[in-house]
Amino acid sequence: MLSSNGFELYNPSYLVASIPNSDLSSTLQDQYLYDSQVDISETGEVVANFFKCNPLLPGVILTQDQDFFGMISRQRFLERLSRPYGIELFLKRPLKLLYRWEKKEVLMLSGSTPILEATEMALQRLPDLVYEPIVVQVEPQSYRLIDMYQLLLAQSKIHKLANQFLHQLYHELQIQASLDGLTQVANRRFFDQYFDQKWLQLKSTEFPLSLIFADVDYFKAYNDSYGHQAGDDCLKQVAQVITKTVTLDQGLVARYGGEEFVVVLPKIGHKQAILIAEKVRENIKAIQLHHPNSSISSQITLSLGVATVEFGNPEIMNKIKNPGDLIIAADQALYQAKNQGRDQVVSSSMRHPYLWVMSP
Repeated sequence: MLSSNGFELYNPSYLVASIPNSDLSSTLQDQYLYDSQVDISETGEVVANFFKCNPLLPGVILTQDQDFFGMISRQRFLERLSRPYGIELFLKRPLKLLYRWEKKEVLMLSGSTPILEATEMALQRLPDLVYEPIVVQVEPQSYRLIDMYQLLLAQSKIHKLANQFLHQLYHELQIQASLDGLTQVANRRFFDQYFDQKWLQLKSTEFPLSLIFADVDYFKAYNDSYGHQAGDDCLKQVAQVITKTVTLDQGLVARYGGEEFVVVLPKIGHKQAILIAEKVRENIKAIQLHHPNSSISSQITLSLGVATVEFGNPEIMNKIKNPGDLIIAADQALYQAKNQGRDQVVSSSMRHPYLWVMSP
C-alpha cells in the first residue's frame, strides 16, 4: 500500500478505527442485567412463573423488605422441583423455606466493577459455584443478575478490542518510526530498508531502478536570513511539493538528511526519471518561496541528480554491483548539478558512467 506521501507498506487509512477507552474498561452495569427481585414471602410458584416467562433468566434475587436476602439460580430451583415431591413441597410454600435447602454462597459485586475483575473473581469460586449467576448491586436496594455466559462473552469482546487496539498501536508506531518527524515523508532508516528491498526484488528482472537526489540550494543562507523555524517550514513545503509531484504508483519520497531528499523509482527508466526530476524542480520554483540570499534566484530552487540501473543489462551490472553504487552515482550527479550552477537536473548514465548530461 502507498500513503499520500508515496510511502509504501504502511498506510494509516487501512487501520481499524480508534477504540474508545470506555470499551476497554467496561463495567458490569454496562452489560444487560436481569431484573428479577422477588420478596421471600412469595411462593415458589411465583419463581416458577418467572422462569417460564423468561427462559433466559439465570436466577432470582430474594429480598426481604427490599433488602437483599439471597439468590437462587434457575438450575438449583429446577433441580429442587424435579426431586420427588418437589413440586408439592415448594410451589405453594414461601421462598424463605425453599432457600433454607438451597442456600449457597453468593458473589455480589457493585455495578462499577470492571468486567475483567468481575470475571476473575467469579472464576475463583468453588467448582460447584463457578457458573452461578452474579448479583450486581446497581444502587442501594436495587439488585440485578448477570450470568457467567454473559460475563465471559463480555470479557471475550474486551480481549478482541484490546487486540485490535494493540494491532492499531503497533502499526501506528511502525509508521511513526518510519517517518521523518519534521517533513512527514519517509525517514533515512525507512529509505534504506525500502531501497534494499526494491533492489532485491528487481535484480533478477529486466526492470530498471532509478534514484533522484535533490538538495535545496543555498539552504544555510536561507536559515541565516529567516531563522531555523522558517527553515523548517521551507523543508516541509519542499517535501510536500515532491510528494505531490511523484505519483503514488511511482515510488518513495524520503528525507535523506538535512536539506537533502531522495526519490526511489522502481521500474522507472532513466528518461522518465529525468522528466520526473525536472517536474519536481519546476514545481518547487512555482511555489515561489522567497530566498533573498540565493546567488542564483530570488526564490527557493533545487539541484537534482539522477541515476538509473538496468538490471537486464550485463554491462551496466558490471559497473553497478550493489545499492551503494547507485546511491554514489546519483549523489555524484547531484554534486555535478551544484557545481554547474545549481537549479538544474544532472543525470548519470550507467552506459557511460562519466558522461554528465545537464538538463536544459
